[in-house]
Amino acid sequence: MQTEIEAKFVDVNQNDLHLKLKEIGVVQEYPEILMCRQNFDYPDHRLEKIGGWIRVRDDGDKVTMSYKQLNDRTLHGTKEITIVVDDFGKTCEFFKTIGLKLKATQETKREKWNYKKVEITIDTWPWIPTFVELEGPTEDLVKEVASTLGFDWEKAMHGSVESVYQRHYDFEESEIDNWESITFIPEPDWLLKKRK
Repeated sequence: MQTEIEAKFVDVNQNDLHLKLKEIGVVQEYPEILMCRQNFDYPDHRLEKIGGWIRVRDDGDKVTMSYKQLNDRTLHGTKEITIVVDDFGKTCEFFKTIGLKLKATQETKREKWNYKKVEITIDTWPWIPTFVELEGPTEDLVKEVASTLGFDWEKAMHGSVESVYQRHYDFEESEIDNWESITFIPEPDWLLKKRK
């Protein structure tokens, strides 16, 4: 499996970041789009038990299916295998047909920029402030781009999005993993009660 070398920086001012990106000549790959993903596991949760899940994601211009595994929340702790497929609905139906269960439906808004072989994504998930994720081929390159953009490496977060939700809500990671839906609807009452 390929290691995802990525870092998240939270509570970002999107307008200020846009100005910085344009100032240093960063190329925008695409403007903000709505993305949908569905996550799957076996009924006995065998993937979850080893930190894994299967994801089908509609990126707007392409659909991918991935096996992801979070071994730990370090820079090199997430592994991934991704394949491009041609139909979101059929791919999700395929996994259901072979016995996997839908764990969660998630929506996000994402825009993507590229700079020195590092992908810079500005992600907006429901109910939490926008954050930035940097992903590149090497740790040094990701750190270099983070510094260029003015991010404090000591504040970098790694791993999946649950840790960002935990900054704003009083939930265990396993509870967030079991939310069936994270979509752009008003903040539910059960979630409001857990806001920090």
